[in-house]
Amino acid sequence: MRSYQVLKGADRAPHRSLFKAAGFHPAELERPLVGIVNSANEIVPGHTQLRQIAEAVKAGVRMNGGTPIEFSTIGICDGIAMNHAGMHYSLASREVVADSVELMAEAHCFDALVLITNCDKITPGMMMAAARLDLPAILVSGGPMLAGRRQEQKIDLSTVFEAVGALKAGRITEADLMDVESKACPGCGSCAGMFTANSMNCMAEALGLALPGNGTIPAVSSERLILAKEAGMQILDLVRSNITAGQIMTEKAFENALAVDMALGCSTNTLLHLTAIAYERGYRLDLDQVNKISSKTPQLCLLSPAGADRIEDLHRAGGVGAVMKELLDAKLLDGELITVTGRKVAENVADKKVYDRQVIRPVKEPYRSEGGLAVLFGSLAPDGGVVKQGAVSEKMQRFEGTARVFDSEEAAVDAIGSGSIKPGSVVVIRYEGPRGGPGMREMLAPTSVLAGMGLDEDVALITDGRFSGATRGASIGHISPEAAAGGPIALVEEGDQIVIDLPNRKLDLLVEKEELEERRKLLKKPKPKIAHGYLKRYAALVSSAASGAVLDEDVFEMKGD
Repeated sequence: MRSYQVLKGADRAPHRSLFKAAGFHPAELERPLVGIVNSANEIVPGHTQLRQIAEAVKAGVRMNGGTPIEFSTIGICDGIAMNHAGMHYSLASREVVADSVELMAEAHCFDALVLITNCDKITPGMMMAAARLDLPAILVSGGPMLAGRRQEQKIDLSTVFEAVGALKAGRITEADLMDVESKACPGCGSCAGMFTANSMNCMAEALGLALPGNGTIPAVSSERLILAKEAGMQILDLVRSNITAGQIMTEKAFENALAVDMALGCSTNTLLHLTAIAYERGYRLDLDQVNKISSKTPQLCLLSPAGADRIEDLHRAGGVGAVMKELLDAKLLDGELITVTGRKVAENVADKKVYDRQVIRPVKEPYRSEGGLAVLFGSLAPDGGVVKQGAVSEKMQRFEGTARVFDSEEAAVDAIGSGSIKPGSVVVIRYEGPRGGPGMREMLAPTSVLAGMGLDEDVALITDGRFSGATRGASIGHISPEAAAGGPIALVEEGDQIVIDLPNRKLDLLVEKEELEERRKLLKKPKPKIAHGYLKRYAALVSSAASGAVLDEDVFEMKGD
């Protein structure tokens, strides 16, 4: 065991002395040391209950003969960080989470890890660490929040953001907004729709890195605590069987995850994070490959923000396992891959059933014949841009509009709120990419205000930043290369015509090459919005969104196994 490096032999007497100083009994030092990575804090609603989850995990570890040792990571709430300078730090925090897990695990020679997480960047950061370290590892999420209720209607955080737009448009009163605000988020857990947090917790299950039920068991359910205990017990079985995260997260496993992603209609951010996690294993997720998987994988679920169902409904209908069974029966998944259960995918889902065909449609009667995400290419996005096509109305599948150009999210939100954005516009928000942001801000505010004002079927948005998983409408993010890297989005001017063609995966700027060359000669390097501290270092090292926005000076030098 790795822990022998700090526990065995006379030379390790000083080390054992320090363990004993921390209260460990000698008998505990004869067992595998399991690092319990807990991202609990008192500001992220999805993480406020994680101390209880951690205690359940530790109980499971002890029940199966291991010694749990808990340590912490940071965790940022994307909702609270939204639409101000705080959002610059959200995506950037993913690397800190991954690095902190690596540092603790390597320095203390843990034999295995249980990763306790829940929300947007923390879950992928933990998964990146698991991929990088290649130890026995299981991810346990804190579970989704229940939907709020208002006048018998299900609501969630995205409802509040859209209500702000409705207030600006005079469609609701301030009292209505306060009522929505008070009822949308009824308790702990990751926000109730298929937003980024729940998307990534479902992806962990689809990859095989989490136990069945991880993505959908509600945060407030006793099932969640039982799952945590099972994870604690199961990690010891992985240690004894020497099944590591790298053996689970193979190239085929990422293909499985992408298929489940398409069937569920997950957040566009999953492509950013899955690409980064795959990179840690030495794989490159090709965005053309994403389109190939999307073209043959139907969207079986229509979850908020695309539809009225929430994660609790998906759980009631059979969960991620039932969706995977549908895909497996249609030969759209590889059932022979090993998972953290110690069993193959096909064995995990063999007895799964669909209990509500309105929540999980059959493969032959899907909500959409193609997957929930698409990657667009063209003169405006040579390296790609990502759209949650399952949340785009039929009216906007093909759209030509007039560019309204903004060099920051704040400027765009001000223009939308003032009523100056008219139907037929394409709002372009640039210099918000990984380098230019810095930090590739997530923009729920502009998309939600548009939706609240009733313009989401008449106005498109494109950005080199990101859109929240709670976004709906023709919102195309991750435009690569980004403006700060001299991408074509930096050359767009007010009044230019932009063509969006989702069926043909195209995003084009209708400006002659000669004109663009003249504009490029006049292009000036923008002044960094934040040029100090961590973000200064981040901006200097971060790669393109097309390669996962990872920190590496040579992102395409794959390290392999």
